[in-house]
Amino acid sequence: MALGKATAEAKSNIAFVKYWGNRDAALRLPLNDSLSMNLDALTTETTVHFDASLSDDEIIIDEAEAADTARHRVLQHLDRIRAEANHTTKARVRSRNNFPMGTGLASSASGFAALTLAAANAAGLELSERAASGRARPGCGCAPRSRPRGLGGWWAGGSSATSYAHT
Repeated sequence: MALGKATAEAKSNIAFVKYWGNRDAALRLPLNDSLSMNLDALTTETTVHFDASLSDDEIIIDEAEAADTARHRVLQHLDRIRAEANHTTKARVRSRNNFPMGTGLASSASGFAALTLAAANAAGLELSERAASGRARPGCGCAPRSRPRGLGGWWAGGSSATSYAHT
């Protein structure tokens, strides 16, 4: 499996029917289905480059080095992708929102949706939209909703395989 570089984009979303807690906190399986609308104008673009010359991961979000909490969450997520792709190569991650973070506009959701797809593609994994949705969920519970265009639902499901977003 060839490692490389990939860029992905995801949309911010507004939930009409929110998920109200987790049935399984470790897997972030929600208690209930939810419904949302993606906002085409509010996007996160993330590039992941797996580079064997790196001795540590580099995480830059909106032109600044990621703070401890954000860095930890991104590294955990990258480690899940690396484990699935069966490699340990460090990555350079650059992520940019065209809207402010931390304002209730689902920047974590769009960020983890974009990170999932970019990292999976850079690692040589071929994921369906459904599979990418499920892989994004552990990073941020709302991330599955940031991939489908327009109106989208998120099935609560009873397992990782049955909890995913759909249009």
